[in-house]
Amino acid sequence: MSFWTEKRVVVTGGAGFLGSFVVEKLHERGCQNVIVPRSKDYDLRDKEAIVHLYEESQPKVIIHLAAVVGGIGANSANPGRFFYDNAIMGIQLMEYARQFKVEKFVAIGTICAYPKFTPVPFKEEYLWHGYPEETNAPYGLAKKMLLVQAQAYRAQYGFDAIFLLPVNLYGPRDNFNLETSHVIPALIRKCFEAREKATGQIVLWGDGTPTREFLYVEDAAEGILLATERYDGNEPVNLGTGEQISIRDLAKLIAAEVGFIGDIFWDTTKPNGQPRRCLDISRAQKLFGFRATHLLHEGVAKTVAWYKTHREKPREVIFN
Repeated sequence: MSFWTEKRVVVTGGAGFLGSFVVEKLHERGCQNVIVPRSKDYDLRDKEAIVHLYEESQPKVIIHLAAVVGGIGANSANPGRFFYDNAIMGIQLMEYARQFKVEKFVAIGTICAYPKFTPVPFKEEYLWHGYPEETNAPYGLAKKMLLVQAQAYRAQYGFDAIFLLPVNLYGPRDNFNLETSHVIPALIRKCFEAREKATGQIVLWGDGTPTREFLYVEDAAEGILLATERYDGNEPVNLGTGEQISIRDLAKLIAAEVGFIGDIFWDTTKPNGQPRRCLDISRAQKLFGFRATHLLHEGVAKTVAWYKTHREKPREVIFN
């Protein structure tokens, strides 16, 4: 708790999915000075807006969560935007944080930065052993450049920047827009709508064989704050559960939780994405004591319950 006393903290993306939980946990820890820049006031792709933000807020800690994100379809349709917006936001935010003598910069990467055929479990040292999966490579590489920048700035300037790699997130307040959502919210919405319209079936991309690992959003927020408090190292750190599930089994789990009893068809003309994803989580446990507390079925049940209550007002993506 004492770490946050009197600290002014900027949380980019603090009004979004993950960011809203990070901000709540900051308040729970006694942080009284949390600044959440909104895109209507600060376009984080514009260096003048970033300078203005730093001049106004005088932060000691930056937690950079803002990102342009989406599932396979959104990544495939917007590779240029996903690369440029994510790269330019992070690079300029870190550069001007250095110039304004920010004490700590927390950069959030992505599981998409790992090579397409990374051996399971993904160890942080495998990050440079190949090219990312093609459908989300521009996004993954843009985020991975922040690791390069953090390490370079630490080496040359002594700047305290850390880089975290959370696995796929899910939970209440997620984005359920089918054009841009990730797999869990998309499955939940499709199952709800198929059940209510009595269509008797849903169609999903790929063949269902890829595996994924999922981290409940509150656990991710806790891991980020623990790392901010306790970790000052040079190396990237995974945040996850260490457990994987096939997309086919995930679809069955969500359908059962929603109460959808129809057929699930797989459109094999659509891409599968990366074949397998599962993290080695030992570094986070060792370096700052992080361990996820939500089992997948528990987190899915909470997410379904939230969506059932809030689905009349689906949450759109908030980029920064």
